[in-house]
Amino acid sequence: MSLSGKTLFITGASRGIGKAIALRAARDGANIAIAAKTAEPHPKLEGTVFSAAKEIEAAGGKALPLVLDVRDDEAVKRAIDKTTETFGGLDILVNNASAIQLTPLAQTDMKRFDLMHQINTRGTLACSKHAIEHLAKSDNPHILTLSPPLDMQEKWFAPFTPYSIAKYGMSLVVLGLAGELRAKGVAVNALWPRTTIATAAIKNIIGGDALMQQSRTPDILADAAYEIFTTPSGELSGQFLIDDTFLASRGVTDFDGYRVDPSVALAPDFFVPDDSVAPCDLGPVKA
Repeated sequence: MSLSGKTLFITGASRGIGKAIALRAARDGANIAIAAKTAEPHPKLEGTVFSAAKEIEAAGGKALPLVLDVRDDEAVKRAIDKTTETFGGLDILVNNASAIQLTPLAQTDMKRFDLMHQINTRGTLACSKHAIEHLAKSDNPHILTLSPPLDMQEKWFAPFTPYSIAKYGMSLVVLGLAGELRAKGVAVNALWPRTTIATAAIKNIIGGDALMQQSRTPDILADAAYEIFTTPSGELSGQFLIDDTFLASRGVTDFDGYRVDPSVALAPDFFVPDDSVAPCDLGPVKA
């Protein structure tokens, strides 16, 4: 199955994981709506919706850059409607936009929690809500959310309760919508990385250049997402998938190419369940 002619609406697609997913689909000749806030270049954040559109078109896809704040419900509806009008339908929604602040509650301003909740949980709800009627007309509709397995352990909440609530909220949307939309034939899944991914959030907020070197590239999530999108929707829904485990189930055996620096051990990401066994060695690659 190919994504040629398929239409994707991807939030947070101006950089990082969202853009990587878009570029992978573009190689098939997909239509991609790039829905993100960044319209002007930022000193610490690479890319805008317009620069991403150029890259997508250079990769073989068709791009629709949309400056969008997912907190604005009416703007979300207009953006999805414009996407369907431009490309003649909608096949895939990717809920990737997310805000992060890793602080305990006592050190978290409630306005910052509101921002995380409104972008992460509420934004995922809003985008999904307005996409449903369009997705239901597709012959292979998918909603994919970049959110973690619902592994309800204290250790995933105690260090940064406000962020965890907002992020797990995205996963609760996945759990509910998988059942709600099954009769409509719309697949709803979550995808999460086993290791940290080399993105602006890792560099600027979490761990700097050192953690970037211990990370995998966004391409691993892009390849996993592609495998999800090219699976019949009736065969894969309601799943909380870890990137490398899922790719291994599809026959991938070499994961070293995803490493930023093969000479260092990979850093584990938050929220990966203890019983999830990596399909490969996460230590340094031996010469």
